[in-house]
Amino acid sequence: MRLSRRRLNRTLLQRQHLLERADAAVVDEARHLVGLQAQENLPPYLSLAARLSAFDPTDVTRGLEDRTLVRLLTMRGTIHLLAAEDALPLRAWTQPRMEQELRSSQNVRGAADVDRAAFAAALRAALADGPLAQKDLAQRLAEVFPDRPATALGQVARIVAPLAQLPPRGCWKRSGGVVYQYADAWLGRDGRDAAPPDVPEVVRRYLRAFGPATAADVTAWSAVTRLGPVLAAMTDLVRHEDDTGRTLYDVPDGELAAEDVPAPVRLLGCYDNVWLSHARRDRVTDTEKRNAWMGVNGGTANALFVDGWLEGLWRVEDGRVHVLETLRPLTRSEQADLAEESARVERLLAR
Repeated sequence: MRLSRRRLNRTLLQRQHLLERADAAVVDEARHLVGLQAQENLPPYLSLAARLSAFDPTDVTRGLEDRTLVRLLTMRGTIHLLAAEDALPLRAWTQPRMEQELRSSQNVRGAADVDRAAFAAALRAALADGPLAQKDLAQRLAEVFPDRPATALGQVARIVAPLAQLPPRGCWKRSGGVVYQYADAWLGRDGRDAAPPDVPEVVRRYLRAFGPATAADVTAWSAVTRLGPVLAAMTDLVRHEDDTGRTLYDVPDGELAAEDVPAPVRLLGCYDNVWLSHARRDRVTDTEKRNAWMGVNGGTANALFVDGWLEGLWRVEDGRVHVLETLRPLTRSEQADLAEESARVERLLAR
């Protein structure tokens, strides 16, 4: 089937629960989405509020504290909020992406070539007595490697080992710096959980949440490369085409949305996987509008979606939704929808 760009847009939004909010628990939604982008504390809360019909932000706090949720460096080398059972397999699968950062990041300069066996032993010893704050962990490592910059050693640790960010980091309206512990120790998981996952099943899960898609799209989402042969060998997948003739893979039971289904206004964070998970980055935005969002060092503001597309920028000011600009004139109906959605987000921020 040849799928228009608009139909792909609506299908993506439907699978992301951005057309109609889902009646789901937070951990189930995190599992369905294969994690939520969580570099900053607020965005995953905005992502969940946009997708769930009944969302209590303290459910995220509770999940982090009872360890059914965890914050961990995974897809694209960024922090994600994950269901606990996904954390170690996804980290093992995306570890090659972390290794690339050792070769390119300025944050590890002076420590990237540290002896890995000795470093692993030092890291294990440092965390043997319990979790450590990022600064304290770096100092402990610097005692073993005094000729290396402490800060860089701390960055190496988070890249080479699956270190979970412990609460209160990421909890609702609670401050706290980064505190690390091995994810398996924190989650009470044994070493078998640290093995890479069944890659075809990860692909199927991606497609259920982001498809139909190309192998390059799966790479854009995960930063894991060489996935073309994996998808081509999955004989259970169905194949569609986009309007340029590219092959799109999908799960056999993947529902395709109609082009004319309405897409309500949604207020998302600066980064949300809904628009970071396809190679062309055009499922929900045009290049010129994406450029309006993009600054020198990344996104400049939160994303306003109208009729399924990026159409504005906003930020939180004094607990209120402040729209910085819209990228096209909004109709009266869209303005009313924006006011309603803004009120919803403001009720969340007031909790």
